[in-house]
This record gives sequence, structure tokens and C-alpha cells, in this order.
Amino acid sequence: MSRVVLKLGSSVVADDGGVPRADVLAGVCDVLAELHRAGEEAIVVSSGAIAHGVRVMGLNQRPTTIADLQAASAVGQGKLYRVYDELLRERGVTSAQVLLTFFDMSARTHYLNARQTLTTLLAWRVLPVINENDTTATDEISFGDNDFLAAQVAVLVAADRLLLLTDIDGLYTADPRVHPDARIVAEVDDFAQLEELEIGHTTSPLGSGGMRSKVVAAEMATAAGIETVICNGLQTASLRAVLSGEGGGTRFAARQARYSSFKLWLKYAKPSRGTLVVDSGAARAVRDGSASLLPVGVVDVLGDFDAGDAVEIAAQREDDEGGGSAGPGPTLAKGICNYSAPELRRVAGLKSADVREVLPRATEEAVHRDYLVLG
Repeated sequence: MSRVVLKLGSSVVADDGGVPRADVLAGVCDVLAELHRAGEEAIVVSSGAIAHGVRVMGLNQRPTTIADLQAASAVGQGKLYRVYDELLRERGVTSAQVLLTFFDMSARTHYLNARQTLTTLLAWRVLPVINENDTTATDEISFGDNDFLAAQVAVLVAADRLLLLTDIDGLYTADPRVHPDARIVAEVDDFAQLEELEIGHTTSPLGSGGMRSKVVAAEMATAAGIETVICNGLQTASLRAVLSGEGGGTRFAARQARYSSFKLWLKYAKPSRGTLVVDSGAARAVRDGSASLLPVGVVDVLGDFDAGDAVEIAAQREDDEGGGSAGPGPTLAKGICNYSAPELRRVAGLKSADVREVLPRATEEAVHRDYLVLG
């Protein structure tokens, strides 16, 4: 038995006018029902609620303000899920609507609760249909597009495969709608090979994603050992071919998982609230991955954060004359800080014994190695 996450972009769910593509959604639900009958587990992550709401309200274009986007989503979300529910029920599949927010992913307890709910639904042979809860999202706490959400869900449930369905056949060497001679990239084993490609942010009029966000989602999922495919969701035959292993689309090979589920959550889901700039000795210890970060190695504290927040850890950048710090260099790692920003500023650069003099109840580590993941 395998577990697959299918993400449908707005351009797959609806046409440029926001009208649901009934034939496409019926074809996708045919495939989902086939997987279900074969004993496989599937999760759908669907965009399109805002697009559907825009059509229902007769708006000329996708709104730009967060309040209007939330309102459009509120109008469209229930109606869009009803389409999925009816199509799946006609095919003998019970579905459930699940709405997630960035907070559900970034707060560890909520993250674990979301995992428990989804795994329970799968155990009950119920197919979850997931979307971001746009009605409560804000500019600061939003997935931005559902490619990121789909990758997070795939990691959350330890999926075997993630399929990102779009309105073109896969990743091309350039945008095929602008460059007719662009070639499809059949397989990606090394993300460095994509650096020279023209991977843009072009989206449909009612969408918010783009090919770049799909590549980032693929990088996130494959780091967790999840094979990812970008493929054409408008053609049911292409979707079946990808699922059966016959090829098609752009395949991103799963990489050997380097991190535990906790560290994957920390790396990809929990937002950073600040940066710790560290000296060369601390930077080496962090790179080795075998040592915790102590206050003595911290030379600067950037941002305003509380104990328990995630922070970036960056090496100190020296100025051209070799003098003092010229700010943070490249990010080395990310971790859970045991100090608030004001506390750490008081003890930065101090040895452990001196730290205890200033903050008697403080822990020895600024960031413990068990709560640290390399960048």
C-alpha cells in the first residue's frame, strides 16, 4: 500500500473565468477512486476556492487585498468542496474537508494534531480534501500558494509520492508559452542543475503560484525522501501514466532522508523570528552538527524573539580590512532558541559560568544540538 498526495492548482480546478473544470475534476476523481479500490491511500490538496468565489461574486479579476481574498475564499470554499464530495461519493469514496493554516504547521502541537487527524481519516478509508484556510489567513501567516502546503502535507503524513498537477506537461527549460523551443526536463536528480533554467513565477489569472514554487515544493518533499512529479492535471491519461510509473511530467527523485520528522518540521514549517551571528569557532561546531551552540559563541543577536522560537544561525562576516563584524554571512542552520532576544543579548559572548551569574535559571545552551538542523 502506498500513500500519495495530489495537489491541484487553480488552473487545473477552474478555467480563467473561475468556472470549475467539471470534466477535469471528474477525471481526477476517477483516478482517485481507482487508487481507493486498489487499497492505496490518497490525499488531495486543492486550490481554487478563491477563483470559485471570484466567479460566484461576478468580480472582474482576482482580488489583491487580503480582506477581499478572504471573503472570496469564504464564498468559494464550501461550494468547491461540494463538487469534490459529490464526484467522489458517486464513485464510492467518502471524503472529508480539512482546512489548515500556517499556524497549524508552525506550532508543533497543532502539527502533530493535524497528522493524527489525517492518519485517522486514512485509516477509516476516508479521502481528505485539503485547502489553506484562506478565510483566516493573513499576509504574515499564509502559505502563499498551495504548492508549499502540499509539500508540508506530504512530509506530515510521510507520503511516498507527491504529484503537483498543473496546466502544462511539467518543468521546461524556459516558459513554453513564451519560448516555443523550450524543452521539457524529464528528470531532476540534482537541484543545482536547475540554476541556469528560466524558472519563473508565471501563473494563471486566478492563481497565486508558479513553476518556481513547485520546484521549491519538490525540493522540500524530496529532502524528506518523497518522490515528486510535476505533471499535466488536465489530461487524465497523463495522470494515470505517472501514477503507474510509465513516465511523463518532470520527476524529482527522492533523496535519502537526512532528518527526523521533528527536524523536517523545524527546517521547513516553523518560521524563523531572528538571527544569531556566531564566531568562527561556533560556526565550525555548528557545521559539524555534533555540538550545541553556547552563548559564548554568539557575537550578535538580530530580531525580536521569545524563548522557544526558531532562529537562523549565521557565521560572522568580516569586513574587507579584517576588522569587526560586517553583519551575518550565509545561514548555517536553524534551531529552537532557549533564550529570548533580550536575554541572549545580555549573555552573548559569555562563558557558561558567567551566564549563570547573569541568568541563574538559564540553560547552558543557546540552541541545543537536538533542536538544530543544518541549513
